[in-house]
Amino acid sequence: VQLAESGGGLVQAGGSLRLSCAASGTTGNIMVMGWYRQAPGKQREMVATARARGGGRFTANSYAEFVSGRFTIARDNDRTPMYLQMSRLKPDDTAVYFCNARAATTSGPRDYWGQGTQVTVSS
Repeated sequence: VQLAESGGGLVQAGGSLRLSCAASGTTGNIMVMGWYRQAPGKQREMVATARARGGGRFTANSYAEFVSGRFTIARDNDRTPMYLQMSRLKPDDTAVYFCNARAATTSGPRDYWGQGTQVTVSS
């Protein structure tokens, strides 16, 4: 599985951004996809995850507490990108955002990561 993020950038506090994650390769075994972020000097943390529900459908599974209803994770099916719609952004949201996919393999679940996309929120 290969993952490629896009959509990051510089935005003012209160603004919005939509991140995209395109998955390629053997994507049919993906069980969960998610967005994580890592700010300078901090550990990588989960932002939101979506779980495969069969038939190619994904539904939102979990959000971090700090999201507080500001972000929405969405993926229509296993042929479309996964999105993270972010609104009411705060300077604390500044981080590199990574796309993650957990797929079933013959040797057990395996995590895949994208290269990350920078989100910078100015005050």
